[in-house]
Amino acid sequence: MKNTLLFMLLVIMASSCSKSLTPFSQRLYEEYNWNDTELRKIQFYLSDDIVLRRSFGSNETAISNGQIKIIDGREVEQVIFKKGTPGVYVFSPKENRFGISFESNDDSYLMFGPNPKQNERYVLLAKEWDRSKGKVTYKGNTYSTDSRSAYTTLMVDLNKANKTRYESTKVSGRKVN
Repeated sequence: MKNTLLFMLLVIMASSCSKSLTPFSQRLYEEYNWNDTELRKIQFYLSDDIVLRRSFGSNETAISNGQIKIIDGREVEQVIFKKGTPGVYVFSPKENRFGISFESNDDSYLMFGPNPKQNERYVLLAKEWDRSKGKVTYKGNTYSTDSRSAYTTLMVDLNKANKTRYESTKVSGRKVN
């Protein structure tokens, strides 16, 4: 009995320390009215994996952080963003569009914005989507990604994002001389 109680206490303590991630949505953004400085302090996470692919022509040899795979006899570079990957806000090129970087370089970012079909959640944006894939710009190159990536949502830990520091001063009043 004592061991069971101790185990349950440890489980409760561990769960209270874990992140409680919430989808980042337009409603949340408007409710808190975060500005650029505040958005830079929020840790974002990916809800699902994103896999970007691009094929190399015969004269292209420059490879960045991706992996080279042979698919159907072609050399293909893959850049993989795993579910839960942390990212930071870099900039907003226009209203309701966020550039989020998952690497140490601010020039390496993906674009996210609200999707009305997903309850205004901020999802991966592409230049174009068709039924099976989308075209995404990353590090100045065009990559393709499958349509499942269209549902990848930015997530935030609201407990950390909501931490507000209050500074109080007690005013003693003022009397007439």
